[in-house]
This record gives sequence, C-alpha cells and structure tokens, in this order.
Amino acid sequence: MKDTHKHKGLRNQLVKVMIDKGIKDKNVLKAISNIPRHLFMDSGFVDFAYQDKAFPIAADQTISQPYTVAFQTELLQIEKGAKVLEIGTGSGYQTAVLLEMGAKVYTIERQKELFKKTKLFLPKLNYNPKKIIFGDGYKGLPEEAPFDGIIVTAGAPFVPKPLLSQLKIGGRLVIPVGDEVQTMTLFVRTGEKDFEKLELGDFRFVPMLKEKN
Repeated sequence: MKDTHKHKGLRNQLVKVMIDKGIKDKNVLKAISNIPRHLFMDSGFVDFAYQDKAFPIAADQTISQPYTVAFQTELLQIEKGAKVLEIGTGSGYQTAVLLEMGAKVYTIERQKELFKKTKLFLPKLNYNPKKIIFGDGYKGLPEEAPFDGIIVTAGAPFVPKPLLSQLKIGGRLVIPVGDEVQTMTLFVRTGEKDFEKLELGDFRFVPMLKEKN
C-alpha cells in the first residue's frame, strides 16, 4: 500500500483535468489530489488509476470516472460536518472523497463481496465512515435521517421516494436516473412537500439493484 511522489504527481495532473472540465469546488479538487485512487483498484489497473476513466472492480461493478465523482460531489455543496448518505459504497473511493471534505458519511452497499472488502479496506487508509451498511439503498437509512446530502453512485430507473423523504429541508439529492443512459439529476428540498429538480446532462453508471445479494 504505497503512495509515492509519482502517484502524487499523477494526481496533480488529474486535478488539472478536472479543472479543465469545469470543476471549481476547491475542496473537491483538494480531496482528489489527496486520495491515493490507485489503492482502491485491483493491482493490474494501477497504471490507469489517474486517467479520467471508470474501471472494473469486484462483483461486476466499477470505480467511477474521477470527473463523475467530482461532478456529483460538487453538486452536493458539502460543508464540513454535513451528514451525507451514500448509496453504493463500491470501492470506497467516493466515500473517501466525502470524508476528505469533512462530511459525516453513512454508506450502503448491496453487494456482499464489495461490502466486506471495502469495510475492511477504508479504515486501513484512515477513512472512517460513521456507518458502512450491507443493505438495500432504495430504502435509504430512515433511522439516521434527515441528511444534508444524499448521493447515489449507480443508475436508478426511478427516484426512490424514501430518499427524497430522508432529506433535510435545504438538503440535496444527487442521483443518475435512467436505464441505458442516465440523466444526472439534482433535487433540492425546499419545503415539507416541495422539491426543486435540475437535470444536468447524461452519464453512464452500473445499474442500481434492489435487494441485497
């Protein structure tokens, strides 16, 4: 588990790519420059860790493209101490970005293999979410609600109502919605029953699956 000067240099180049693509949030950029993404990937992919691309990980899932991670995180507008629910822990890379930014993170993963792996792995890098849960992300985490932000890291065919109901007023839900191609969608809760909705371009994600396996 080495993080070398070369890796840090590659991360700085990746940050420049993020800036060129329009990411402005300095805390997001700082998180990307700090996190050793290569450690979140299978060793065969280490050479590709700092390219702006998604890559396969265990359980037929992927580690998202850094730009997608940065874009979704920027939309959340996280402040230090914000309470954030992540649906789809995956490799833990997005979790690490949220933690670097000072969020209190609750994260749910429905793939048993990934859940076990990531739960053991994150603390080794000193990333400690409040909770890592093996469960169904469609249900959210009602016992810990409300949240300042909810981020979904898989393509959802529809917006799960429990996630909207678990937002604080003023809270933000970032979710890719659609089947083959997803539209990045931001919901801001403006009142008990009121939400603002913004659609922010097309992305491709692995599907958000129901139930646990």
